[in-house]
Amino acid sequence: MPRNVVVILLDSLNRHDLGCYGGRDFATPHLDRFAAARATRFTRHVTGSLPCMPARHDILCGALDFLWKPWGSIELWERPVTAALRDEAIPTMLISDHPHLFETGGENYHTDFFAWDYQRGHEGDAWRTHPDPSWVGSPAVGASWFYERQAGRTIDLERGYDRSRTFFRAEADFPGPRVMAAAADWLRRATPHHDRWLLFVDEFDPHEPFDVPAPWEGMYEDDPWAGERLIWPPYAVGGVSKGLLSEAEARHLRANYGAKVSMIDHWFGRVLAALDEQELWDTTAVVVCTDHGHYLGDVRAGDDLWGKPGVPQYEPLGHAPLLVHWPGVEGGGACDALTTGVDLHATLTDVFGVTAGHRTHGRSLVPLLTGEATSIRDWAIGGVWGNWVQVTDGRRKYARAPVGDPFPLSMWSNRWSTMPLHLAGVDGLPPPDGRAVLDTMPGTDIPVIRQPYAPGDRLPFWAGHGHADQHHLYDLDVDPDEGENRVGEAAEAELIDLLRTSLVELEAPDDQFERLGLS
Repeated sequence: MPRNVVVILLDSLNRHDLGCYGGRDFATPHLDRFAAARATRFTRHVTGSLPCMPARHDILCGALDFLWKPWGSIELWERPVTAALRDEAIPTMLISDHPHLFETGGENYHTDFFAWDYQRGHEGDAWRTHPDPSWVGSPAVGASWFYERQAGRTIDLERGYDRSRTFFRAEADFPGPRVMAAAADWLRRATPHHDRWLLFVDEFDPHEPFDVPAPWEGMYEDDPWAGERLIWPPYAVGGVSKGLLSEAEARHLRANYGAKVSMIDHWFGRVLAALDEQELWDTTAVVVCTDHGHYLGDVRAGDDLWGKPGVPQYEPLGHAPLLVHWPGVEGGGACDALTTGVDLHATLTDVFGVTAGHRTHGRSLVPLLTGEATSIRDWAIGGVWGNWVQVTDGRRKYARAPVGDPFPLSMWSNRWSTMPLHLAGVDGLPPPDGRAVLDTMPGTDIPVIRQPYAPGDRLPFWAGHGHADQHHLYDLDVDPDEGENRVGEAAEAELIDLLRTSLVELEAPDDQFERLGLS
């Protein structure tokens, strides 16, 4: 077993845009080199709980939480892998520019690390109360256009970045480069002092805003962009088809995303160099992963998709990259086994010989990496709380919507005081009301608040309603672009049985079976 692990999570990283996965539009030489020379490339790695904080919960806690709650904190009954390592006196270090790890609803994700380094200024981070008065001119990053055009209002999300942006002069001042530089520095300075360790690099790039300095700015534009720079993509079904974006603006936004991918790939090279210099490859596993992809005009069901709108997890969002270096295993190979985010947690506990102490759903990747097995799971499940629930066997993918309406639906949590009560002006968490009862989570004897919701209720932040009876079934081997929905064919009954089996194994709440018509 490796003695150490480096996890590098790049947020909103599109698998299909990486050269090592066949992408040709954007340059990713360092990720490609890592895949070819050092890593095993996983070809059927899929998302689980979404969006960003639930996905991190999958990795750190190993428990799928989207069936029980939306975006929220690590619960009282859960023992994340970082806490388990702390109990064994194994140092853990978090380096991140991800504001949601430190905000309401994510604020306890970092506290079980031995130490953390928060590089400020990304997205809506409330880092500064005012712009840098020494800034001459405007950053001119077009921060407000999305909200004014899509929502008819401007909220503090983009204003936070507007303020922070005035403090970035050179490329090295941007949050993403600072995170990668800090990770490389930690590997050089700290690793000689520890016998075993975990470094978790949670890098928010290439997540929006898609803002990069020269020489990256404009590198993927066919012609110099003459209009207002657009760095905030909409979250929309039909960005172009419904008139929110022009064709030129859509190309411009995608080019800006690609520039950010290439910039962070460049700085990832600094981490690879530090691993080389410290001669860590023989003792250290290195994992490069993401939480999910990002729609950038990908067409499904006749509409171009942008961001993470309320649709099933189509392949551009849900089929994620995963690259793993394992000491003693030659790089450049591919693994076609079905895997998902909770499997990363199981792998970490396997490497370090610790246990979670709570209900988990992962399978260790170690047998796949060492060649002892060709498969670790028959299915993987994913979704957003209150929306479609999706199951895949690696070849076929079935997303089942609620039947009739999205109810009954309950939220289970003992961290109501730390759930997102507000976020950038968007409704957050309604407080528990008289319908709330004490229940117990599967696999625990800890009382937990269960709050039921009904039609007409204000639902928590990031809760999706789904679309009644709009189920999706795709055979990805013959239809990777998901152009033919095979719902109604004989295979649907088989996938319904697989979904029911997976929910039973996960001990999913009864209301999930009822709302999905699986009772």
